[in-house]
Amino acid sequence: MKDWIIARLREKSTWLGLVSLLGAAGLAISPELSASIVTAGLAIGGLVATVKKEK
Repeated sequence: MKDWIIARLREKSTWLGLVSLLGAAGLAISPELSASIVTAGLAIGGLVATVKKEK
């Protein structure tokens, strides 16, 4: 199980999915901050897509 988790954490799609889920959860919790939450999620997703090496 540990090896499977580590393998998933090395994939760019896992990180982009986690950022998307966290952004959506934050959006549901705090609608008045929705623009900031979405912007931060997009920025983090862009950063992950830029620095994470593809196989």
